[in-house]
Parts: sequence; structure tokens; C-alpha cells
Amino acid sequence: MESNIKSSFIPRDTAETLRPRRKRGGGVADLAVLFSIVLVVASVALGVSVFLYVKFLQSSLSSKQEQLKRAQASFEPALIGELNRLDDRMRTAEDLLAQHLAPSILLKVLEDLTLNTVSFKSLKYTVGEKSGIALDFTGIARSVNSIALQADLFGKHGVIGSPIFSNINRQPEGVAFELTAVVNPKDLKYQTLIQPETPPPTQDQSSAPGQIPGFTQ
Repeated sequence: MESNIKSSFIPRDTAETLRPRRKRGGGVADLAVLFSIVLVVASVALGVSVFLYVKFLQSSLSSKQEQLKRAQASFEPALIGELNRLDDRMRTAEDLLAQHLAPSILLKVLEDLTLNTVSFKSLKYTVGEKSGIALDFTGIARSVNSIALQADLFGKHGVIGSPIFSNINRQPEGVAFELTAVVNPKDLKYQTLIQPETPPPTQDQSSAPGQIPGFTQ
């Protein structure tokens, strides 16, 4: 009598246990490991490249410094030092010259602008720190018209600013007066003496030197 029951010497549980199981998620883990390895290798390569580049720069700098030392040694250090001292002295002289005042410019302006009918007896020259240069005059003129003409000439020239005549008194020898004015120190710079002079403005030929048409002295 045949039996329908198949017999096996291997237990069913044991057979199922021996079957290979499929691994899940193995591909993603492999990619992560591979990416990490590539990243580490790239980092090491970059670090080595930076290290070699720094060494190259240090070597190049040392070479340039050596070339500079040889170039400096080819010149005479004593001559270079002397030239540097001469340059410092010239710069100092230029600064002093730029700040130096020449009162002779004021005297030249007075000589050119003072009328023949006006004379000054005294001049007080005061240099202020902020107010500029103050001028105080005493003088005598032939007439009051001469004083008015003199004030107009001073006002138009520009160097002698704010001329004010006061204490005008008639005397036997003429009209006595006092004059106060100010001068901008920039107009008395010594540099103006060494610069080319500009020609003075032409005057009317029918007038006397320093005289403005329409005024009588």
C-alpha cells in the first residue's frame, strides 16, 4: 500500500533556516562608504597640494630676498645715506620757505600805491595768530580828496585790506590822518618774490600816476 506522505530526513524548520536570505539596503551603504573614501582621499590630496604650494612660496620668497640683498649690496650704502639726508634737508627748506613772510613786499606795495600828495610818518606792523597782520599808520596829505583817493587805491589793490582813515585834522602843512588796515599773510609769502610777476593794470594816460579820473587833489 502506497502512502501519500513524503518523508524527508531534513526537518522542515532546518531547511527553511538554511535558505539564503536577501540582504536589504546593501547598495546605499556601499555608496556611502565609497563616497567617504573618495572624500578622504581628496582631502589628503588637497592638503598635500597646499603644503607643497606653501613650500614653493617660501622658497620663492627666500630667492627674491637674496636677489634684493645682492642688488642692495651693488650700491654704495654711504652714498644712499647721504642722498637721503640731503633730501630731508631740501624738504625742510621747502617747508620753511613756504611759511616765510617777506615784509619787503608790503613796502613795495606802499611804494607803488602811495600818492605823491600823501606821506606816511610812522608804521606799526603787528602779526596776529588768527587776525592776520595789522597795520597802523600816521601821515599827512595835501587835501581831503587825496585821502579819499588813497583809500580807493588801497581798496582796489587787495593786499592792503579794510583801510580806515580816522582823526583827520587840518594842519598848516596839510591834512593829518591815522590809517588802520589789515594784510593777509598769504599775500606776503616769500614765494611770491621768486614767482613770475604779472604786469600791473594799465591806467588812464590822462591821469597822473596813481590818480583816478574824476578826483582832484
